[in-house]
Amino acid sequence: MVERPAPAEPAGPLRLVHHFDARRGPFRSLSALPPDEARRVTRELASREPGLLGERTEAYVDRRRELERLARAAFVAQGGTPRAPFPQYMVVEPCAWLAGWYARPAAVECGSDAFEPGVLSFTYGDLFPTFSPHVRDGREYRGRVYTLDGIRELLGRIGTPQRWNADGRHGPERYVEVQVWEDAATVLSRTRPLVPGPGTPSGTAT
Repeated sequence: MVERPAPAEPAGPLRLVHHFDARRGPFRSLSALPPDEARRVTRELASREPGLLGERTEAYVDRRRELERLARAAFVAQGGTPRAPFPQYMVVEPCAWLAGWYARPAAVECGSDAFEPGVLSFTYGDLFPTFSPHVRDGREYRGRVYTLDGIRELLGRIGTPQRWNADGRHGPERYVEVQVWEDAATVLSRTRPLVPGPGTPSGTAT
């Protein structure tokens, strides 16, 4: 059994962070590209990027689109009102592991109050392990999409994965993923460079 800290429900807006490679810029989504172009970009990343970005295959593109459709439908069923066909991605709180994906890490941030609740959905962990048929540990957040109120309640009980699973030894969930259902320009306009502070990954401020 994983021992987790005893957090309280977050007070005030959640801190939303977008990590990215400074060479390419923020909110560059494969889902914004035609499928063939997205596969070509994925092949290029696999050929030149070290680490996790380099491990993605062309099948990643099709699975990603499938999961985004699933997440969108689940969110709408709970009253969500997405304004875009696919999301822009952020996480709750800075994540050193995620920053480490990039050769030139950078990040922007904003509070959850920068958006209407109806365009913010959440998964406890990345969409891929959340809906993976291979992850069958029975944890309550597997296969679930949360609203803002729902994720706040969950975080009040178990905290973020960065606090109890920073090294990944306790499961595939390394952060709380935020799906922002707005276009990239709108999302970027609500953010600011990440302000370094306690627990902020080094080298992530722009």
